[in-house]
Amino acid sequence: MMWRELENKHIPLLEELGIGFVPFAPLCKGFLSDAYDKNSFHVKLNAPRFSEEALKKNQVVVDLVNKIAKKKVTVAQISLAWVLVQKDFIVPIPGTTKLERLKENIKATEIKFTKVEAESMNEALSQMDIEGRRFEPDSDFEKRAGL
Repeated sequence: MMWRELENKHIPLLEELGIGFVPFAPLCKGFLSDAYDKNSFHVKLNAPRFSEEALKKNQVVVDLVNKIAKKKVTVAQISLAWVLVQKDFIVPIPGTTKLERLKENIKATEIKFTKVEAESMNEALSQMDIEGRRFEPDSDFEKRAGL
């Protein structure tokens, strides 16, 4: 939801070639679970997207997902279900060390969006200006990935 640069160039190519895609950190290091500690999250992760200022601005994404969840499901479940509805060859693998979170994440597969709901969410997300890069420009990940 917060990094969509692959959608126009890479995802169509992967689809054409029949290659699956596994998104890295589909819950944005826990930010899209809405279970993070708003007072110390930026300290834990050294990335521009998680600076204190960026987190405040990027909260609009979590707020949108909270509106969709409407207390019936979790923000993490909506976030994962959104990834799943994009293309059938996209399979998110959220990282967790807690059985409770794993069970919660699996339930995201039970959420079904209509085409209109998915398009509406994509439209709302495309209008949001996400603050901060995913990684520091000189990070090892970006060097290896050629980003």
